[in-house]
Amino acid sequence: MTVQASGSTGTGLRLGRRVIHQLRASLERDTGLQAATYLQEAGFAGGEELYAAFTGWLARTRGVEQPAELDFQYFGDVLAEFFAEQGWGRLTATPLGPVLALDSIEWAEASDERRGEFPSCHLSCGLLADFLGRISRDLVAVMEVECRSRGEPRCRFLAGAPETLSILYDRMAQGTGYLEALGVGR
Repeated sequence: MTVQASGSTGTGLRLGRRVIHQLRASLERDTGLQAATYLQEAGFAGGEELYAAFTGWLARTRGVEQPAELDFQYFGDVLAEFFAEQGWGRLTATPLGPVLALDSIEWAEASDERRGEFPSCHLSCGLLADFLGRISRDLVAVMEVECRSRGEPRCRFLAGAPETLSILYDRMAQGTGYLEALGVGR
């Protein structure tokens, strides 16, 4: 698996999963908790290129010129195919109360070899926030609530309005599970 980012010259840069895993490990070792912020910022910076790649891919494969024109009923299937082709892993999208749940059992940033206490796909959170914000033409926040790096069977990202995720985070910090905090059951 490789992660590809296209530059303005049309040439691609490919980075394997091991590069992302080592970057996270080195940042965590050298900067502690600050690593999450650095990785989120780097991911956010990559959202523009990912959006450009998605826009081109969508026009080539679906004949849709702008992502905002895509019928929402096809959004999950299109995202799954796009992210799989980009090397990130298949990503499914499901509405979950006031947020969109993005799930993957094979997400590139997650490491099956390393077990952490908290979800750790920080680069992806920033990347997805900027990417989805460009699609929706609004501010989007993304929070990972399940992670394979933590020994869970999937990575689950929740995307939604920043205010909604802030409230969700506060409730989770008080010990409430994310499903209960969202009011969608257990």
